[in-house]
Amino acid sequence: MAFCASSTLNLATASSSTKYCYRVIRPTTLTTRRVVIVRASSTEKTEDNDKDNPAFNPFGFVTDNPSSRSAIQLPEIPAEDGNVGQMLYRIEDKGKEFGSYVKSGGLRWFVRETGSAESRRGTIVFLHGAPMQSFSFRVVMSQLADAGFHCFAPDWIGFGFSDNPQPGYGFDYTEKEFHDALDKLLEKLGVKSPFFLVVQGFLVGSYGLTWALKNSSKISKLAILNSPLTESSGVPGLFQKLRIPLFGEFTSQNAIEAERFIEAGSPYVLKNEKADVYRLPYLASSAPGFALLEAARKANFKGTFREIAEGFATERWDKPIILAWGLSDKYLPQSVAEEFQKGNPSNIKLKLLEGAGHMPQEDWPEKVVDALRMFF
Repeated sequence: MAFCASSTLNLATASSSTKYCYRVIRPTTLTTRRVVIVRASSTEKTEDNDKDNPAFNPFGFVTDNPSSRSAIQLPEIPAEDGNVGQMLYRIEDKGKEFGSYVKSGGLRWFVRETGSAESRRGTIVFLHGAPMQSFSFRVVMSQLADAGFHCFAPDWIGFGFSDNPQPGYGFDYTEKEFHDALDKLLEKLGVKSPFFLVVQGFLVGSYGLTWALKNSSKISKLAILNSPLTESSGVPGLFQKLRIPLFGEFTSQNAIEAERFIEAGSPYVLKNEKADVYRLPYLASSAPGFALLEAARKANFKGTFREIAEGFATERWDKPIILAWGLSDKYLPQSVAEEFQKGNPSNIKLKLLEGAGHMPQEDWPEKVVDALRMFF
């Protein structure tokens, strides 16, 4: 049971209207009910203004985002609902639509597939960014399969439901190793060249683009959803925290970092059923967190951004590219896409998606589908 009340706080250091939500928790034994007070923001809304976003703060609390607040329980007894075991039991079967496991190069990948090899319009490969997973493409894949495409979307090694090998034991999370592993996976899946490639996001998303630069002959057309493309692209706070000694280890084990990252880059609150899937790998094991940590520390963010900008410039790249860009991205402004387009205006088309944020495939998949269907 929950109820809310408002009050006005006037202190020497602050004056604000605060909303308090009270959750009554019923214990399993006949003891007195207790009330847990959770302080929420003064306005509960699905959109954030830029002016409300705080500067990078490595010590931000886990309750900064709405979906996490609703997931956090404060039971008196560990066996009561809300502990990690109960959360895992509730969500362990979620988020595996269209997916199966594929063994490639000694690693086990989780790969989503829609459509068939006989699809009349060709094959599309979707590559997600960090700290995400292929789950973000599920709606786009389904609708594009209905439009006649054959679609694959793997979880990168170390992410989602794919293997999370310990660094130093078969996989070290370097750019080259991600590239080599992807080569083997595409061969295992029987993806015929040239195919359509869709890439979105930071870190492993950037590695998807550098892979494309090294394998341009395998690609027919390239679609880029909000990704860092120039040296002017910022590096989000999550990756800054991961690179701080000791604090990075602590951050990597925060099971709700993925959903916080999504909400921080979007104008919308992430629904709980989606947040469950994004946090599931980090709840189930410490390995995905350490994989993310290792990948972030091995990455040369600015150097990779520069390589992408130069590699897709006019004199080096001649394949069609579409930038399907969410205008409400809190990490990467529209100016990044415009700057990138100027480097190769004859081959790069910019499609602006109003109402979508850093992950347009999650925020507004229908608009992404319309842009990709027309382009491909």
